[in-house]
Amino acid sequence: MDTLVIDIETKNSFQDVGGRENLKDLDISVIGVYSYAADEYRAFEEHEFADLGKMLQKTQLIVTFAGKRFDLPVMEKYFAFDVQAIPHYDILEEIEEKYGRRIGLGILAEANVGAGKTGHGMEAIELYAKGELDKLKNYCLNDVKLTRGLYELIKKQGHLWIPQRDSSEMVKVEIAPAEESNQHQLI
Repeated sequence: MDTLVIDIETKNSFQDVGGRENLKDLDISVIGVYSYAADEYRAFEEHEFADLGKMLQKTQLIVTFAGKRFDLPVMEKYFAFDVQAIPHYDILEEIEEKYGRRIGLGILAEANVGAGKTGHGMEAIELYAKGELDKLKNYCLNDVKLTRGLYELIKKQGHLWIPQRDSSEMVKVEIAPAEESNQHQLI
Protein backbone atom coordinates (compact mmCIF):
# COMPACT_ATOMS: atom_id res chain seq x y z
CA MET A 1 0.00 0.00 0.00
CA ASP A 2 1.21 3.46 -0.92
CA THR A 3 1.14 6.83 0.80
CA LEU A 4 0.47 9.78 -1.51
CA VAL A 5 1.11 13.47 -0.92
CA ILE A 6 -1.41 15.40 -3.03
CA ASP A 7 -2.09 18.97 -4.15
CA ILE A 8 -4.51 20.17 -6.81
CA GLU A 9 -4.76 23.25 -9.01
CA THR A 10 -8.01 24.39 -10.56
CA LYS A 11 -9.00 25.84 -13.92
CA ASN A 12 -11.33 28.34 -12.30
CA SER A 13 -11.79 30.32 -9.08
CA PHE A 14 -14.41 30.63 -6.35
CA GLN A 15 -15.57 33.82 -8.05
CA ASP A 16 -16.14 31.85 -11.26
CA VAL A 17 -18.41 29.32 -9.51
CA GLY A 18 -20.37 31.71 -7.30
CA GLY A 19 -18.42 31.43 -4.03
CA ARG A 20 -16.86 28.94 -1.64
CA GLU A 21 -20.20 27.22 -1.07
CA ASN A 22 -19.90 25.94 -4.68
CA LEU A 23 -16.48 24.37 -4.11
CA LYS A 24 -17.44 21.17 -5.90
CA ASP A 25 -18.12 23.17 -9.09
CA LEU A 26 -14.42 23.96 -9.46
CA ASP A 27 -12.61 22.09 -12.22
CA ILE A 28 -9.15 20.60 -11.76
CA SER A 29 -6.34 21.44 -14.17
CA VAL A 30 -3.55 19.42 -12.53
CA ILE A 31 -3.14 17.05 -9.60
CA GLY A 32 0.38 16.87 -8.21
CA VAL A 33 1.40 13.70 -6.38
CA TYR A 34 4.36 12.28 -4.54
CA SER A 35 4.27 8.48 -4.25
CA TYR A 36 6.27 7.01 -1.38
CA ALA A 37 6.13 3.53 -2.98
CA ALA A 38 7.59 4.76 -6.28
CA ASP A 39 9.63 7.57 -4.66
CA GLU A 40 8.59 9.94 -7.43
CA TYR A 41 6.72 13.16 -8.12
CA ARG A 42 4.19 13.26 -10.92
CA ALA A 43 1.69 15.81 -12.19
CA PHE A 44 -1.52 14.42 -13.69
CA GLU A 45 -3.57 16.28 -16.28
CA GLU A 46 -7.27 15.49 -16.58
CA HIS A 47 -6.76 12.92 -19.35
CA GLU A 48 -4.44 11.01 -16.94
CA PHE A 49 -6.81 10.90 -13.95
CA ALA A 50 -7.66 7.23 -14.61
CA ASP A 51 -3.99 6.38 -13.88
CA LEU A 52 -4.17 8.40 -10.68
CA GLY A 53 -7.41 6.61 -9.76
CA LYS A 54 -5.57 3.28 -9.88
CA MET A 55 -2.90 4.70 -7.57
CA LEU A 56 -5.50 6.09 -5.17
CA GLN A 57 -7.20 2.69 -4.89
CA LYS A 58 -3.88 1.21 -3.69
CA THR A 59 -3.29 3.97 -1.18
CA GLN A 60 -3.34 3.53 2.59
CA LEU A 61 -2.94 7.26 3.33
CA ILE A 62 -3.30 10.61 1.57
CA VAL A 63 -1.28 13.54 2.97
CA THR A 64 -2.37 17.11 2.13
CA PHE A 65 -2.26 20.69 3.31
CA ALA A 66 -5.88 21.94 3.54
CA GLY A 67 -6.99 18.90 1.54
CA LYS A 68 -10.03 18.01 3.61
CA ARG A 69 -11.67 21.36 2.94
CA PHE A 70 -10.40 21.88 -0.62
CA ASP A 71 -8.50 19.23 -2.59
CA LEU A 72 -10.53 16.09 -1.84
CA PRO A 73 -14.01 17.63 -2.18
CA VAL A 74 -12.99 19.04 -5.58
CA MET A 75 -11.46 15.69 -6.62
CA GLU A 76 -14.62 13.71 -5.82
CA LYS A 77 -16.38 14.23 -9.15
CA TYR A 78 -13.42 12.86 -11.12
CA PHE A 79 -13.40 9.36 -9.63
CA ALA A 80 -15.97 6.56 -9.52
CA PHE A 81 -15.10 5.76 -5.89
CA ASP A 82 -15.16 7.74 -2.66
CA VAL A 83 -11.79 9.52 -2.52
CA GLN A 84 -12.71 10.89 0.91
CA ALA A 85 -13.01 7.34 2.30
CA ILE A 86 -9.22 6.90 1.98
CA PRO A 87 -7.47 7.61 5.30
CA HIS A 88 -6.26 11.18 5.18
CA TYR A 89 -3.74 13.25 7.13
CA ASP A 90 -4.28 16.98 6.66
CA ILE A 91 -1.35 18.99 8.04
CA LEU A 92 -3.32 22.24 8.24
CA GLU A 93 -6.13 20.53 10.15
CA GLU A 94 -3.58 19.15 12.63
CA ILE A 95 -2.11 22.62 13.12
CA GLU A 96 -5.54 24.18 13.62
CA GLU A 97 -6.43 21.51 16.18
CA LYS A 98 -3.19 21.92 18.17
CA TYR A 99 -2.51 25.64 17.66
CA GLY A 100 -5.99 27.08 17.21
CA ARG A 101 -5.56 28.98 13.96
CA ARG A 102 -4.68 28.59 10.29
CA ILE A 103 -1.35 29.37 8.68
CA GLY A 104 -0.37 29.46 5.02
CA LEU A 105 1.69 26.70 3.43
CA GLY A 106 4.36 29.13 2.18
CA ILE A 107 5.00 30.78 5.55
CA LEU A 108 4.99 27.42 7.36
CA ALA A 109 7.35 25.83 4.84
CA GLU A 110 9.77 28.77 4.94
CA ALA A 111 9.97 28.49 8.74
CA ASN A 112 10.44 24.71 8.77
CA VAL A 113 12.01 23.49 5.53
CA GLY A 114 13.70 26.69 4.36
CA ALA A 115 11.77 26.96 1.09
CA GLY A 116 8.51 28.64 0.15
CA LYS A 117 5.83 28.69 -2.48
CA THR A 118 6.69 29.71 -6.03
CA GLY A 119 3.37 31.49 -6.62
CA HIS A 120 -0.29 31.40 -5.60
CA GLY A 121 -3.51 29.73 -6.73
CA MET A 122 -4.71 32.59 -8.94
CA GLU A 123 -1.41 32.46 -10.86
CA ALA A 124 -2.00 28.74 -11.39
CA ILE A 125 -5.38 29.52 -12.96
CA GLU A 126 -3.67 32.06 -15.25
CA LEU A 127 -0.99 29.53 -16.24
CA TYR A 128 -3.72 27.06 -17.19
CA ALA A 129 -5.60 29.70 -19.21
CA LYS A 130 -2.40 30.58 -21.09
CA GLY A 131 -1.66 26.89 -21.79
CA GLU A 132 1.59 27.02 -19.81
CA LEU A 133 1.16 23.50 -18.47
CA ASP A 134 4.83 22.84 -17.69
CA LYS A 135 4.97 25.94 -15.45
CA LEU A 136 1.65 24.94 -13.88
CA LYS A 137 2.90 21.42 -13.13
CA ASN A 138 6.13 22.77 -11.64
CA TYR A 139 4.15 25.15 -9.40
CA CYS A 140 1.84 22.36 -8.23
CA LEU A 141 4.70 19.90 -7.63
CA ASN A 142 6.56 22.54 -5.62
CA ASP A 143 3.56 22.66 -3.26
CA VAL A 144 3.63 18.85 -3.07
CA LYS A 145 7.36 19.00 -2.19
CA LEU A 146 6.69 21.56 0.54
CA THR A 147 3.85 19.46 1.96
CA ARG A 148 6.00 16.33 1.88
CA GLY A 149 8.85 18.21 3.58
CA LEU A 150 6.54 19.29 6.40
CA TYR A 151 5.15 15.77 6.75
CA GLU A 152 8.68 14.34 6.94
CA LEU A 153 9.54 16.82 9.70
CA ILE A 154 6.40 15.85 11.62
CA LYS A 155 7.37 12.17 11.36
CA LYS A 156 11.00 12.87 12.33
CA GLN A 157 10.65 15.41 15.13
CA GLY A 158 6.96 15.45 16.10
CA HIS A 159 6.59 19.22 15.83
CA LEU A 160 6.59 22.22 13.52
CA TRP A 161 7.57 25.82 14.19
CA ILE A 162 4.77 28.34 13.69
CA PRO A 163 5.87 31.93 12.94
CA GLN A 164 4.01 34.57 14.94
CA ARG A 165 2.17 37.42 13.25
CA ASP A 166 4.00 40.76 13.43
CA SER A 167 6.96 39.20 15.25
CA SER A 168 10.11 37.21 14.56
CA GLU A 169 9.15 34.76 17.33
CA MET A 170 8.13 31.18 16.64
CA VAL A 171 6.00 28.76 18.61
CA LYS A 172 6.84 25.06 18.71
CA VAL A 173 3.65 23.06 18.07
CA GLU A 174 3.69 19.35 18.84
CA ILE A 175 1.99 17.37 16.05
CA ALA A 176 1.62 13.60 16.00
CA PRO A 177 2.36 11.82 12.73
CA ALA A 178 -0.50 9.99 11.03
CA GLU A 179 0.41 6.63 12.53
CA GLU A 180 0.15 8.06 16.05
CA SER A 181 -2.77 10.44 15.72
CA ASN A 182 -6.03 9.30 17.31
CA GLN A 183 -8.10 10.84 14.54
CA HIS A 184 -6.11 9.38 11.67
CA GLN A 185 -5.57 5.72 12.48
CA LEU A 186 -4.56 3.68 9.47
CA ILE A 187 -6.98 0.96 8.46
